[in-house]
Order: sequence, then C-alpha cells, then structure tokens
Amino acid sequence: MNGINAMSQGAAWGWLIVSGLCDVAWAVSMKYAEGYTRLGWSVISLLLLAAFVFLLGRVLQVLPVGTAYAVWTGIGAAGTVLLGIALFGEPVGLIRLGGVALVVAGIVTLKMAPA
Repeated sequence: MNGINAMSQGAAWGWLIVSGLCDVAWAVSMKYAEGYTRLGWSVISLLLLAAFVFLLGRVLQVLPVGTAYAVWTGIGAAGTVLLGIALFGEPVGLIRLGGVALVVAGIVTLKMAPA
C-alpha cells in the first residue's frame, strides 16, 4: 500500500503539516464565510474542516497524540495569526510576533523530540 494508507513516520509528519495548513485555510474561510452567510465560502470551510479532521485522524495512527495535536494546533495558531495580519489587517507588533515565534519554536522542539 502507498500514500496515506501505509504511512511512515516521515509521511505522517508531512500529512500533519498539510492538516495544519488546512486548519489555517479553514479559519480564514470561516472569516470569509461571514457567519456562514456566504454559500461558496461556507462550503469551502466545511470541506477544509473535513479534510483536516480526516488527515489528523490518519496521522494519529502513527504519531503520538500529544505531539501531533500540539504541532497541529501550533501550525494552526501561528498560521492563522500571520494570515490575519496579512489578509485582514489585524494588529501586528513585537509581542504578537514574539508569541508566534515561541509557537514555532515549540513546534520545532516537538518535531526534534524522540517519538
């Protein structure tokens, strides 16, 4: 079996990143859906939600739940903050960027830790 059905550790980390990026895209799509009043963005939001839940579930078959969930959450949090700044003009400052840097440092640390 290939792909996501026979997942190696390396593939699981790759799919975890994809799942985290789907989470970021989902958060942005919810903003564009305007409280689920815009049909197209609402559909995109629900599809992204299904994608990241499916991928995260598959990844959890290989990686420890605590590590995988923390990394996935970190990708979602850091990515959403950065896209909020870039797309929606949300506030940017040293403290916010420092917080994102700490989240990224945590992600890297968890990736380097033995599984």
